[in-house]
Amino acid sequence: MFRQKAFWITMAFVSAAVLVTVAAWRLPTLISELSYAAERGQSLAMRELLSSDPMGPVGFQAVAKALRPSVVSINSVSRIRTRAPRPRRPIPDLPEEFRWFFGPDFERFFELPFPEEFVQRGLGSGVIISEDGYILTNNHVVAQAQEIEVTLSDGRRFPARIVGTDERTDLAVLKIDARGLVPAVLGDSDKVEVGEWVVAIGSPFGLDQTVTAGIISAKGRADVGIADYEDFIQTDAAINPGNSGGPLVNMRGEVIGINTAIASRSGGFMGIGFAIPSNMAKVVKDAIIAHGRMERGYLGITLQPLTEELAQSFGYSGTKGALVADVLPDQPAAKAGIQPGDIIVEYNGVPVESVNQLRNAVATTRPGTKVSIVVFRQGKRIEIKDVEIGKFPEEEVLGRGPGREESVTDLGLRVQTLTPEVARQLGVPETETGVVVTAVEPGSLAAAAGIRPGDIIQVVGDRRVTNLAEFRDALRNLGQEGIRMQIRRGDTRLFIFLRSGR
Repeated sequence: MFRQKAFWITMAFVSAAVLVTVAAWRLPTLISELSYAAERGQSLAMRELLSSDPMGPVGFQAVAKALRPSVVSINSVSRIRTRAPRPRRPIPDLPEEFRWFFGPDFERFFELPFPEEFVQRGLGSGVIISEDGYILTNNHVVAQAQEIEVTLSDGRRFPARIVGTDERTDLAVLKIDARGLVPAVLGDSDKVEVGEWVVAIGSPFGLDQTVTAGIISAKGRADVGIADYEDFIQTDAAINPGNSGGPLVNMRGEVIGINTAIASRSGGFMGIGFAIPSNMAKVVKDAIIAHGRMERGYLGITLQPLTEELAQSFGYSGTKGALVADVLPDQPAAKAGIQPGDIIVEYNGVPVESVNQLRNAVATTRPGTKVSIVVFRQGKRIEIKDVEIGKFPEEEVLGRGPGREESVTDLGLRVQTLTPEVARQLGVPETETGVVVTAVEPGSLAAAAGIRPGDIIQVVGDRRVTNLAEFRDALRNLGQEGIRMQIRRGDTRLFIFLRSGR
């Protein structure tokens, strides 16, 4: 009887110890979850307040509280291999007494090679866009990262994976394994007005949940040189390193932009910041979540801005619109009857203000969509209906991003299949085949081999390549030393040897 009683007492103590241990282990997480739940309730209350009185006496405070649980900090780790052999440390010319003191091993220290790999850490911000853990940020915040960690407003940390990136707009979507999050509301950036108050939230210099205020300084900024597709909102709200990927918010608590870059001569904030409009971000993030990548619309035309002289020569009043300089055969525009010399004045019911606006509008139209286009031709406005948007020609980046084959990632190349249209642009016969180099990373193996943008790679090893798939397949034979390639440069063909990065 005594033994049985002692057994149950022991079991009770063991159970209590287990419960205490589990409680101690779970306590920090439970506290964080309770803190986040409190922030969630406060956020929803502030959003309701802002919807009825956006510029009330607690406007900025309400915006900060409304967005707090929706803004995250992002830390990334990239392991980068050196592209070229480094010189050994030079042996200093020191007095003989030092050599005698340290003995025969004196010179060994200086013979150590430089490290072939180093770790680069990145910092940025992001905004939660779904309750189940999708996060919108900048591509440059997570590009080339092997490890990504997201920190919520309550301090909880989650490993993140990249759902997809879009280098052309500098946007990326991440995913963390979490539930019950507070997604931000993405507003309509087309309704933004210059002079409107805005708030930027993020983690500048690692200082998470930093809130700064300013106004919209300008809209539709392009040719800034940050991304291929630019339509930036300019603001004087302070944006600094670490703010990238965080939200630009209006006084209704709606995200109207993703903070991306600054214009600065010193590297610090000088009153000019740029944010990607939320309407552009919506299209890109929806495509990435659905397909893993952004599929852009394509018309197959070359556009140029209208000058007053050109407009007058066509009998057109003003400079708003986009002049069609060339139409590629067998492409959507040609099939629809658009001609060189047409001035596109309306795209799918929206007046065309500039070449950049039209280019962005076409790119964000899903391939296969039918649109109406109004052109000015020979003094008349002509509506062309049911123009079916094509898919932007395939281009593949052979970079060092996550998920790429190592035998390819070390090359530092960007290539695309040589099409007849591209061949015409390069001034080579349309019958030529291969892959054309569109970019070469400085310091890469490709750069060391002398490969240049515009080169056409036609033979890899002993195998002729005519498209991206064949090029990738041929690179699987990349040996320990490297591989020979034959390229066409202008009217000349030459051989190069591309050394292996293994």
